[in-house]
Amino acid sequence: MKRTLLIHARVVFPTEVHDDIAVLIEDGRIAAFDPDSSGNSEIIDLSGRLLIPGMIDLHCDALEKEIEPRPNVHFPLDFACAQADKRNAVAGITTVFHALSFANHELGVRNNAFAAEIARAVHAWRSHALVDNRVHVRYEVTDDTAPPVLSELIKNGDAHLMSFMDHSPGQGQFRDVEAYRDYLARTYKTDEDSLDSIMTRKLAAAQGAMERMKTLAEQARKHNVPIASHDDDSPDKVATVQALGAVISEFPVNLETARAARAKGLSTLFGAPNILRGKSQSGNMRALDAVESGVADCLCGDYSPAALLPSIMRLPALTDISLCQAVAMVTVNPARAAGLADRGEIAIGKRADLVAVKMLGSLPQAEKVWVGGTPILSAYFDHA
Repeated sequence: MKRTLLIHARVVFPTEVHDDIAVLIEDGRIAAFDPDSSGNSEIIDLSGRLLIPGMIDLHCDALEKEIEPRPNVHFPLDFACAQADKRNAVAGITTVFHALSFANHELGVRNNAFAAEIARAVHAWRSHALVDNRVHVRYEVTDDTAPPVLSELIKNGDAHLMSFMDHSPGQGQFRDVEAYRDYLARTYKTDEDSLDSIMTRKLAAAQGAMERMKTLAEQARKHNVPIASHDDDSPDKVATVQALGAVISEFPVNLETARAARAKGLSTLFGAPNILRGKSQSGNMRALDAVESGVADCLCGDYSPAALLPSIMRLPALTDISLCQAVAMVTVNPARAAGLADRGEIAIGKRADLVAVKMLGSLPQAEKVWVGGTPILSAYFDHA
């Protein structure tokens, strides 16, 4: 039996922070606090470092940029998976849901065949990975060609979370046609004729979207794949997706909708980069405003996984929430939302997914990381 004893830790428990705690890890799980005997344990002195649960990122699309750093410039998928895996480890993220868009009317990696190939590559990489790599399939509901592809991924266990998104102009993230055209032009560097073609196909394919959503939702529930909804913009939209079985509302665009989501029992998810930057890239509700209003349950890396740790460490100074509440937004809350009952808390019997945090001035960094009790990161900062 492999035993590791972490001593002199400042531990963030679910409701309190305790100083100078010893944490015993046995066979990948947390076995005891302040045990009477260390036995034959490997002893690691954390010297007062903050010890938090490994962070859980429900929505991170950074893998797309690892694969396609520039338009039509693609790296091998195993190479990209390896780089994303290491980035998450360094960020202190021990469970990541790589968000892959199935939007065949868009370009680059966001077409169905390529996105499915990436999902299978993530699954294949899991046996080599440092952290727990999972797949979040994002279905653009105006795409009438994606459902068979998504059904196959769900059936084969290559999808671990599914979200419905609708980027049609006039609602959600894009409030008008020009906002959506600008997004496509900036993202894919394409010309006006191509944009016109994408818009025409997208609007035509909107017919039948609800029936496709119902079919996919039924299959997701059958295979215990949690369902999320993206960019909800009204209480009516929340009620619609909740009826389909959604348990997460991603990036609700205003306070009224966020409140409606929580009233319906959905967990709300906002972007950590929004906290660091102080604003939404699309001009919608700020994540900080959601936290201050008490309607934010979870934070995600979105396009920058490294933003998670500094964001939660800043929140107690920016709002009236405690450090425990801030940490919960990237640990136990997303674990519960995704149905991961074995992680997210520093508690006896839970997986030993742990992060020791080193403060470099005002910047927190992951200094040591364990996944299932296995050390995957040991960084050496200036200790002077």
